[in-house]
Amino acid sequence: MPYAIPDDDVVSIIDAPPTPLALLSPGGLFLALVHYESHPPVAFLARPYLPLAGIRVDPVVAGRQRTHRVTGLSVLRVRDGVEHPLTLPAGAQLGIPGWAPDGQRFAFTVDEPDGIGVWVADAAAGSAAQLHGLRVRDVLGGDGAVRWSRDGRSLIALGAIAEQAALPVPPVEPQIEETAGKRSQMATFQDLLRTAADEDVFESLATTIPLRVDLATGAAKELGPPGLYRDLTESPDGTHLLVHRLQRPFSFRVPYPYFARRSEVWAADGGLVRVVADLPVSDEIPRHGVPTGPRQVSWQERAPASLVWTEALDGGDPMTPAEHRDQVMRLPAPFAGEPSVAFAVRHRCLGWLNLDQPDGALMTEHDRDRRWLTTWLCDLSAPARNRVVFDLSADDDYADPGSPLMTTHPDGSRTVLQDQSSIYLRGDGATPDGNHPFLDRLDLETLQSTRLFQSPPESYDQVLGFAGGGRDEVVAWHESRAEPPSLLVTALDGSASRQLACWPDPHPQLTGMDKRLLVHDRGDGVQLSGMLHLPPGHDPERDGRLPLVVWAYPLDYGGADTAGQVRGSSKRFTRLTASDPAWFVLRGYAVLANATMPVIGDPETMNDTFVEQTTASAAAHIRALDEMGIIDPARVAVGGHSYGAFMTANLLAHTDLFAAGIARSGAYNRTLTPFGFQTERRSFWEAPQVYDQLSPFRYADKISAPILLIHGEKDSNSGTFPVQSERLFQALQGTGGTARLVLLPHESHGYLARESVLHMLAEQFSWLERWLSPDQ
Repeated sequence: MPYAIPDDDVVSIIDAPPTPLALLSPGGLFLALVHYESHPPVAFLARPYLPLAGIRVDPVVAGRQRTHRVTGLSVLRVRDGVEHPLTLPAGAQLGIPGWAPDGQRFAFTVDEPDGIGVWVADAAAGSAAQLHGLRVRDVLGGDGAVRWSRDGRSLIALGAIAEQAALPVPPVEPQIEETAGKRSQMATFQDLLRTAADEDVFESLATTIPLRVDLATGAAKELGPPGLYRDLTESPDGTHLLVHRLQRPFSFRVPYPYFARRSEVWAADGGLVRVVADLPVSDEIPRHGVPTGPRQVSWQERAPASLVWTEALDGGDPMTPAEHRDQVMRLPAPFAGEPSVAFAVRHRCLGWLNLDQPDGALMTEHDRDRRWLTTWLCDLSAPARNRVVFDLSADDDYADPGSPLMTTHPDGSRTVLQDQSSIYLRGDGATPDGNHPFLDRLDLETLQSTRLFQSPPESYDQVLGFAGGGRDEVVAWHESRAEPPSLLVTALDGSASRQLACWPDPHPQLTGMDKRLLVHDRGDGVQLSGMLHLPPGHDPERDGRLPLVVWAYPLDYGGADTAGQVRGSSKRFTRLTASDPAWFVLRGYAVLANATMPVIGDPETMNDTFVEQTTASAAAHIRALDEMGIIDPARVAVGGHSYGAFMTANLLAHTDLFAAGIARSGAYNRTLTPFGFQTERRSFWEAPQVYDQLSPFRYADKISAPILLIHGEKDSNSGTFPVQSERLFQALQGTGGTARLVLLPHESHGYLARESVLHMLAEQFSWLERWLSPDQ
C-alpha cells in the first residue's frame, strides 16, 4: 500500500521550516544557528547501514547513521542582531558546531562522498573554510570526533584511516552462543554484534588515528597508533591527554560502552604515561547498578593536570548493604604514585561539575531507596569542608533549584560560571499554575539565592546565557501562546528588551486555539493535570460536546505530593510537531495532552497497582471534562507513544472507558523484557504475576475497543522491538479484536521521514474519524 497523505493544511505545517537550534558562544558575543530539516525524505533514512555494537553505522562515510539533516549554519551577532549565513556546499549534510574557547570560531563536520570532512568558521567574518585533506570518523566519538585544544590553536581529531581495507565479507555460517554460570541481567539491547564477522566489521569501521591538527598550517600530527578511540581531551595545562578507548574482547550481549575498555594518560604529543583503568566487558552489571572499577574519569578543570573519578564500593550492586556506595578518587601529575581517596559517598555518585576554583566541585548523589538527590559543595583537597547545597526529592519539581550555567574560559577550561562565591542557576520554575522559567544567583558561602530573572506571566522566556560577557543582560528564547519562538536580549533590571531574531508562525490558523491548564483530583487525594486544547472559537453551548483524545505517558512517584505537581505551561506557543496530539484539534476534537497518569508507591512494588492507578487517573480525566460540559464521554480515545502505548493497550485491556486507542512503538509482552522495564526493579522470575498483569498481549481477548498499532520497522529502542506490535496484532486477529497494524519502513523508535509522519497522521485521523464519529 502506498504512503497516505493527509489534507493540505496538515502537509503545509509538516513542511514549514522548524525554528533553528541556537548555540551561544563563550563570552556571549555570537550565536551559531543550526538550520535543519525536521522531516527528510524517506530515501535519506533508507541509505544502507550496518547494525553494530548498539549503533548504526553508515559504511560509506564510516560514520554514524544520519537520521536528521542539518541544512545550513549561520552566525547571529548579539550586539545588533545581524545574521550571516555561511556559504557551504549545496546539499551538504552538516554536523553540530563546537565553539572554540575564544568564542570567535567554531568547528563542524561536512559529509563528503569519501568520508567526513572538517570545516572551521570565523564568527566575526561570517565565513567558513575546509581543512583540506582531513577526514574523521564519528562511529565511537560522536560529536567528540573533533575537539578544540585548550589554547584554541589546534583541533584534536579522530582521523580516518588513509588506506582503508575492504570490509570483511561475513561468511554464511551458523550463529552460535553459549552461556554457563553467567548472570547477565541487562536490558534487551538492539543492534548488537552477533557474529565474529560482525566484530571484524565493527573494528574496521570504528578504528581511527588520534590527530592534532595545526590550524595555522593545516598539518596533522599522529598522536598514537590506530585504535578504537572514544575520546581524547587535553589536560587544562595542555601537557597531557586523557584517552578513552575500547579493546577486545567485544560482546554479543551489550553495546559498545560496556566492551572491554581502557582510560589512559598520554603525553601531549603521544606516548603512554599511565593506565588509569583497564576494565573487562561489563555484561554482568547488577540491575540498576554500575560497573566496578574507575568510572567518569575526567580532568579537574582548575588544576594543571589532575584526574578525578569515582569507583563503586558495593560491587556496583544497589541491593548490597553498604555504608558508602562510592568513593571519589584523585591522581595528579606526574601520575606515578597511587591514586588517593578524596572522600567516600554515601549513596550513588551521579557526577560532578567543576567550579571555577582549585579543587572545587558540585557533586550530586542519588539515594535509590528514597528517590532523593543531594548536591554537595566539595573541596577535593579538604573533604572535611564538604557541605550540602541542595537536598530534595528527585520527584520534587517545585523545589528544583535549577542547573548551573556553564562556561568555557579563554584558556579552554570548562567550569560552572562563577563570580567570586556566586554561581548562576537556570530552571523551569514549576509552580501550581505552571512553569515560569528563572535565572537565580546563588552565593555558595551563605547559600542565599537571588532571583535575577523570571519569565513574564503571559509568556514563556528561557535564558540561554549572559550577553556579551557582562551580567546585566541575558540572551533568551521568548514565546507566548500567540507568538512563535524568537530570540531576545533582555536587561535583568527590566528596563529594556530587544529582538535578535524571529521566525514566522507555521500555522496561524491555530492562533485562536483555546489552550488551558486543567487541574483536578483523581478521587483519592492525588492531583492530576493536563493541557486541554479546544478548537478555535469552540462554544460548548452552541457547538455541543466534543469527542476527546487523551494522550499520556505514565510516570512513577514516591508520594502523592510530588505526583500531583503541575508541570508544563499554557503560555507556550503550540508548535505542532509530528508526534504532537494537538493535531486532532484541526479536526474538531478536544485534546487532553500530557494527561498525568501517576503511579505512586514504594519503588520496589509500585507496579503492583499500575493498572488500578492508571485506570483511576483516566476515569478522573474523563469525568472532569464531562462535568465541565466539554466532552462526550462515549466518544473518548486514548493514545500514547512508547511507554504511553504500553499504557494505552493496558487501559483498553482492563477498562471500557474508551471507544478507540492509538498505540505507537510500544511493548505489550513484558516477558520479552524479563530483567525489568522502565523503572521496574524486579525480574520476571521475581514478580511473574506483575509481568503477566502488565502484558496486554496476555489479555488480548479482553481488548474490545479498536486499536491502531503503529511501529517503526527498525525500532532500535531497548524493549520495543517491532515484534511487540506484530504479536499483539496477531493476538487480536486470533481472538476477534479490531485492530490495524502500520509498520513504517526505515523508521526507528520515533518517526522522522516526511512520508512516514504524513502517513502516520493520515492513519490517526482516519482511525478516530472511523470510530469516534457521532453515528458510531
